[in-house]
Amino acid sequence: MSSLIASARFSVLDRSRTREGHTHPEALRDTVRLAGELEGLGYHRLWVSEHHGVPGVAGSAPTVLAAAVAGATRTIRVGTGGVMLPNHRPLVVAEQFGVLESLFPGRIDMGLGRSVGFTDGVRKALGRDKDDAEDFEAQLRELLGWFRGTSPTGVHARPAEGLTVPPFVLAMGEGAGIAARAGLPMVIGDFRNREKMRRGIDHYREHFRPSPRASEPYVVVSGTVAVAGTPEEARRLLVPEAWAMAYSRTHGTFPPLPPAERVEALTLTGKERDFYESGLTGHIAGTEEQVAHELETVLKETGAQEVLVTTSTYDREALLDSYRRLAAITSG
Repeated sequence: MSSLIASARFSVLDRSRTREGHTHPEALRDTVRLAGELEGLGYHRLWVSEHHGVPGVAGSAPTVLAAAVAGATRTIRVGTGGVMLPNHRPLVVAEQFGVLESLFPGRIDMGLGRSVGFTDGVRKALGRDKDDAEDFEAQLRELLGWFRGTSPTGVHARPAEGLTVPPFVLAMGEGAGIAARAGLPMVIGDFRNREKMRRGIDHYREHFRPSPRASEPYVVVSGTVAVAGTPEEARRLLVPEAWAMAYSRTHGTFPPLPPAERVEALTLTGKERDFYESGLTGHIAGTEEQVAHELETVLKETGAQEVLVTTSTYDREALLDSYRRLAAITSG
């Protein structure tokens, strides 16, 4: 194992993807079960996501799901990847993380994003529009202020005030600059556009301002990693998500994950085929040896301290096997 891989942390974001023939509650219970497996394999964190009104994702309330995950585990760090701050009042977010940190001290991460919904209908239901993402930096300052007890309202966030919950900024678009100005760790993806990722990381490091929460830049790179006995098996792990992405781009809705064999039997339109093939490329996928080489390359190019793996697939056993194989690579 290379020294770069040995020195990096490896963590997982599980989006509680629903699967054809399975229910939303099953997807949430799958995430909680996976957390226990990942803890046993030595992963550093498990994060959960926030999506609203998406047929293919059950994870809509990340702080609630994080509580279930933390309650089912003992040592792995648990957090959000992320809470979409424009959808919420910062006071309420501070209170929620204050409760989590109070119940599971020293294990909670506060990953924060600026997305405001997948479709116009979802944004309308949330009472938000696309422009609300522009308020993210101010909302972030307000949120952090609740933990310090500096709100000009004179109100105090209980039990958050005085607690330390590490914040992370999910860098999409303006996120790298916001993370740098706030002096916070940054999560940036994905592996399919390495050049864009490197530009974001360079901008973050160049403009980073040390803060009480981070004295120097901390970079988490995120993306899909699939490890299997053969390159073909690893590629099949990517098939359900690649098809779901292609379907969403051509039909406007993000569906549950189908089995790989059903996708492989489909007749796709030219447009669907283009999106599907694009969705299969650029990820880190292959045998242990191939994946180790690719990870070393990414870590060398980015200087990242941590890798957040975001793999989703239909076959949960194959997914767990991939995480086992990845853990064997990263732990030597």
